[in-house]
Amino acid sequence: MIESWIPATLSPAIAGGLILAAALTSMITAALGAGGGVVLLALLALTLPAGAIIPVHGVVQLGSNAGRALMMWRHIDLRTIAAFAPGVVLGAWLASRLLVGLPLATIQIAIAGFILLLVWGPPVPRRALGATGTFLASTATSFLSLFVGATGPLVAAFIKQQQASHRLTTVATFAAAMTLQHAPKAVVFGFAGFAFRDWIGLIGVMIIAGAIGTWVGIHLLRRFSDQRFHRVFQVLLTLLALRLAWQALWG
Repeated sequence: MIESWIPATLSPAIAGGLILAAALTSMITAALGAGGGVVLLALLALTLPAGAIIPVHGVVQLGSNAGRALMMWRHIDLRTIAAFAPGVVLGAWLASRLLVGLPLATIQIAIAGFILLLVWGPPVPRRALGATGTFLASTATSFLSLFVGATGPLVAAFIKQQQASHRLTTVATFAAAMTLQHAPKAVVFGFAGFAFRDWIGLIGVMIIAGAIGTWVGIHLLRRFSDQRFHRVFQVLLTLLALRLAWQALWG
């Protein structure tokens, strides 16, 4: 029975919707290079208890990005990952020193503002990013990731500048970087007392669905035109962010 592996706080219909969302958002990230994690975070924020949003999102995204990295391992830029990894450790350690429980409204407002900033904010300065820049970007986004969840588009912005003419390398390297960035969340939130055992069934099925979505997305990567979709995607993210803000302020 489906009720045996989903948390008591969720209905089977919502759990099924989240599983489908995991597949679709993984397909989006694989096909377009980034963005699916933000959509999934927004959907989780609409359906999950406040304390479960970031840990569940982190572990699901860990599985999704690890699967994408394995499928595309030949295209990973190992020099970028070597510079990125130490910043993940430092950023996660700094965040773990400050990790506190926040009310749902605060989390929703933070996520809504973060999404709007990513969609409509100024572009990342086009500076040459070597090992030092990658390390600093990794530290900052790894720190923020434990509080707002979906820092993937920021990481993608840095990696896309480095791999501008190699789309497969961009997607593969981004997947490897986000695998590293999401990995500490399980440890940090586990030590903070989050009961992963209550969510492990749903998380596992969402990871499997994400792997299927990733496989489809990779096959679309070389021939999928994203110009029109980009505009639709911006509107979708904006509506999700405004919905979260409305729930936080008047829900």
